[in-house]
Amino acid sequence: MRTLLCTAVILPLFAGCVKTPDQAVAPIEADAVQSETLTIVTFNIRNGKADDGPNRWDNRKELASDLLAEYKADIIGLQEAYGFQFDQISRNLQDWDAVFTGRDDGRRGGEACPIFYRRDRFERLDWGTFWFSDTPDVPGSRHWGNNYTRICTWVYLRERHTGKTLHIYNLHLDHESQISREKSAQMLIDRIDRQPKKDFYIVLGDFNSDIHNPAMQSLLKGNLRIDTWQAVHGLAEPAGTYHAFSGTAKGGKIDFILVPQGTEVFEADIDQRSFDGRYPSDHFPVFARVALSPGD
Repeated sequence: MRTLLCTAVILPLFAGCVKTPDQAVAPIEADAVQSETLTIVTFNIRNGKADDGPNRWDNRKELASDLLAEYKADIIGLQEAYGFQFDQISRNLQDWDAVFTGRDDGRRGGEACPIFYRRDRFERLDWGTFWFSDTPDVPGSRHWGNNYTRICTWVYLRERHTGKTLHIYNLHLDHESQISREKSAQMLIDRIDRQPKKDFYIVLGDFNSDIHNPAMQSLLKGNLRIDTWQAVHGLAEPAGTYHAFSGTAKGGKIDFILVPQGTEVFEADIDQRSFDGRYPSDHFPVFARVALSPGD
């Protein structure tokens, strides 16, 4: 794996990484993070079949996969990942296990929302995918005005040394249909409400909505869930995450990591770095470090 060179903003999560060009990034070491905390990343990697000219996947696949490996996060959720992109990244994340479902056929066809988790820390108890439609168990289904199939992949994990259990939900909501976004948010809420109350959970992904959108507000309604970024930074700071390979995100934050109300959030950040003038995706990766609770 090559060493990544930093040419822009350095995240507080990378303690010891100096804010100077051409400085190697110091990754988060697993033994340096308290066992009671979770480091989480969500990252829309931009679908690898898009005609992006100089920013096409072949020109950034090593950058994206190396970057994810250097994060050393406990949980990583990707969006817009085709099977060949998932395979590329998996080769660099050899200490992580993962789940993957293609949205078109429930196997390898189409984009996916895979979830990676540290093998040494977690064992997988169950996993699956549901489709944001009137027939959520039917692969490829869509009904709510969206032209593209939308999914949520989830995994149920148990922490090996404590026995704590947690659900991870990774989704990509529609970019055109507001009705689809709102119905999808409600379906997700219903799914979360079915899980055992003792279980911790994380919701992450590309919501194609800023925090003021009714779909996001329904997810945060009644303070049942909190946005990790808002918990640390409030709403005052600019927080755009989609930048179209420009490095400048003019819109609102549309990539989120949500956790239950009452969860302690230690850090939250957006990685806005470029590398030799190139960005690993048209979205910035989003990070959080939170306390892992309850689930005893």
